[in-house]
Amino acid sequence: MKTVGKEGVGLIILSIGLGLFAGCKHASPEERYTWLEPKALPPTAAQTPPKPGMQAVKLERKIDPAWLETPSDAFTLGPGDRLEIEIIGDPTSRTMTVVGPDGKIYFSLLPGIDVWGATLTQAKAMLENELAKYVREKPQVGIVLRGIESKRVWVLGRVQAPGVYAMTTPMTVLEALSMAGGMMSLANYQDQEAAGISEDLADLNRSFVIRQGKLLPVDFSKLLRGGDMTQNIYLRPDDFVYLPATRAREVYVLGAVQQPRAVVWQEGMSVAGAVASAYGTIRGAYMHHVAVVRGSLAQPEIAIVDYKGVIRGEATDIPVQPGDIVYVPYSPYRYIDKYIELVINTFVSASAINAGSQAVLKQPSGGAGVFIPVGSGITVTPPVSPPPIH
Repeated sequence: MKTVGKEGVGLIILSIGLGLFAGCKHASPEERYTWLEPKALPPTAAQTPPKPGMQAVKLERKIDPAWLETPSDAFTLGPGDRLEIEIIGDPTSRTMTVVGPDGKIYFSLLPGIDVWGATLTQAKAMLENELAKYVREKPQVGIVLRGIESKRVWVLGRVQAPGVYAMTTPMTVLEALSMAGGMMSLANYQDQEAAGISEDLADLNRSFVIRQGKLLPVDFSKLLRGGDMTQNIYLRPDDFVYLPATRAREVYVLGAVQQPRAVVWQEGMSVAGAVASAYGTIRGAYMHHVAVVRGSLAQPEIAIVDYKGVIRGEATDIPVQPGDIVYVPYSPYRYIDKYIELVINTFVSASAINAGSQAVLKQPSGGAGVFIPVGSGITVTPPVSPPPIH
């Protein structure tokens, strides 16, 4: 997808058709459930199936004050950056060069000079020292940065011009959204609807920023609706900003299932139906603590379903709603706040992979796609029919 630093890792995204399987019994929406307590479970919790129920969980996420300060790091060069170089006093030596994929620049008769990670001052000194080997007097080199390509930020989703943007100067979240044309407005949305273009407004409750694979606690609803500037952090190179659609009629089934992905929601779909649409669980899944996460990423709600008991007819299934995250764990959870953090981080990582691949490959984002959580180790192979549940 994109190489980050000198040790980039390629991300391969697969596209697979959808499979929905009906006939799973579910509880009525009116049924009341017992809420779970947000505290450590007793030692016997792993053997005691939990009672299903939605509860709000307060996550201890705080904006680091340093993120609100203008970055003081000096600019460093990287592949793609364009430089204008000349020997002072010799106008004929003026040359435009680009930092190559190997991090090297070439000037005059010099061999490649590795400037990856060097400041402009350091690059200037390198050139002068190398040129001094070929002339009697150490020359003075002038170096001017003409274009930045190595420092980029991803701004994808429901913005006017989603894409990957160069960071020529320190950039906040609002500045990045402005560079991408801002969010899709209601007027723009109505114009597109009239033109028969299927696009949605941004879901601020599910919007997020990822940095080095970790979710940052930026609340887009507070920032863009409430004007809370404490959420307007400065971005760093390779940060990923994503604003999903509001009308996504999908349920995200992740974790220890055969095909982690987004499945199309249908009226009456339950947890069992959602898991079946992902072709069931894999061997080693802990089916007593299947999580259903609902609501915003900043203030989520969670229910724990004894899926093993459901398929045996010993526990109550619950209905799911569009936008819910259904997560099948590999082991029992102990702290519910840690568990919900795991579910949310898996969801945003998978969303970022899919959105990033669509941006790079220029593929349409319509319909439910495959979700491959980072580090899951899951190999996706489309089966002919749903396998038996282990």
